[in-house]
Amino acid sequence: MIGRTKGEMNTKLHAVTDRNGRPLDFFMTAGQISDYTGAAALLDSLPPAEWMLADRGYDADWFREALEEKGIKPCIPGRKSRAKPVKYDKRKYKRRHRIEIMFGRLKDWRRVATRYDRCPTVFFSAVCLAATVLFWL
Repeated sequence: MIGRTKGEMNTKLHAVTDRNGRPLDFFMTAGQISDYTGAAALLDSLPPAEWMLADRGYDADWFREALEEKGIKPCIPGRKSRAKPVKYDKRKYKRRHRIEIMFGRLKDWRRVATRYDRCPTVFFSAVCLAATVLFWL
């Protein structure tokens, strides 16, 4: 699964998770940057998978093609502005709540939720530390 959350101080945190919602990789961008930038950055670090869940922000033909080249079936609803609707498995897409739960659990850490750190590197380190403690220990 791939998803993003908008943080304080105008940043977006993009994440790749496994099927249980445990984070595998993070990437941080400025808030005004398109989600496609996060998708492109995380594409090479995707683990082998049968299918990929993502929200509408990651709907791009090049991203779908790149996933299919890796042997991953995309389960991404189409943007509302698409001329031709894209089919996706709605039953599988309902499992995307797991990544939202992961972001919610990360924000249980006050330092992550309120973004005390002005330096992006220090904030990103706090996110990685929180993810390690919450999901991998």
